[in-house]
Amino acid sequence: MLSEPDFLEKKIILVYTKDGDKISFKNDNIIITDTDGTIKLQLSCYRLFAIFIIGGISLTSGIISRSKKFGFSIVLFSANFKVYSTINYSLEGNTLLRKKQYTTLNSLNIAQNLIINKIENQKETIKKLRDKNSNDGIKLLEKSIETLSSKPYSISEIMGIEGTSAKVYFNRLFKEFNWKGRQPRLKLDEINLLMDIGYTVLFNYLEAILNIYGFDIYKGNLHQEFYKRKSLVCDIIEPFRPIVDYKIRKLLKLEQLNQFEFKQENNQYQLPYEYSSKFVTLILSEIANYKKSIFKYIQQYYRWFMKDKDIMLFPKAELIYDNN
Repeated sequence: MLSEPDFLEKKIILVYTKDGDKISFKNDNIIITDTDGTIKLQLSCYRLFAIFIIGGISLTSGIISRSKKFGFSIVLFSANFKVYSTINYSLEGNTLLRKKQYTTLNSLNIAQNLIINKIENQKETIKKLRDKNSNDGIKLLEKSIETLSSKPYSISEIMGIEGTSAKVYFNRLFKEFNWKGRQPRLKLDEINLLMDIGYTVLFNYLEAILNIYGFDIYKGNLHQEFYKRKSLVCDIIEPFRPIVDYKIRKLLKLEQLNQFEFKQENNQYQLPYEYSSKFVTLILSEIANYKKSIFKYIQQYYRWFMKDKDIMLFPKAELIYDNN
């Protein structure tokens, strides 16, 4: 099984087929070339964690067989950054782990801990603003944490508290930018659009790590089973969402998004390909700054399940910036 030091050496590469990028292999190296055949990137397959391919492409049996051999995942995005297929490397045959997933009596407790952890990370994100006017928000989030930590709640009650906390959090995080509320997938403004894209990238990054351990990614705790919904990934992403949120705020604050030309069609905001590709690159770079924290958490989550540890020892996701 992949160790932390090995994981930290792994890379995700982006291939933009609309720009004419092509994939080839030579001597166990992956090579990305541009339309002129100039090598843009060359990397040992042993150091490859995933390939994010953006735009249409024909996958050869050679690429798929190498994915299996070297243990990297392939995620296929359309030109407007919707995932239309994944070829995930996955540990096969971990029946003991899956049996524990299916039979755990701690599902509700896990759900509650995930949301406590999410609100804690939201609180720490608000603290980074160093804005005295946000102190009331910090206190409200602390109250939500205290409430959730006091006794067991149902899924609907947990989600109700989470929803209230989210309003507090986002209203403080984006108050300077005409924030109107989080509305997933509706793309009613630029920030919601960027969140949808950023969360999609983070989701697929986490999915690839969960597959390394052989989890059934369709069996969640907070998010219940629904046809084709990867409920476990929906669970695990929750405490890590502030990575994307804060990066978007930084880009807005530094006016780095002013160069992006958003379009509006059918009351939905869109980001043309050339700008979306730049944003995805920025988000992946930000996620890479937390790769140690992310891997460590999923590793601890796996070990907690396998050793039948007490819910009081449930792991906590801490957003520690690796480059500090």
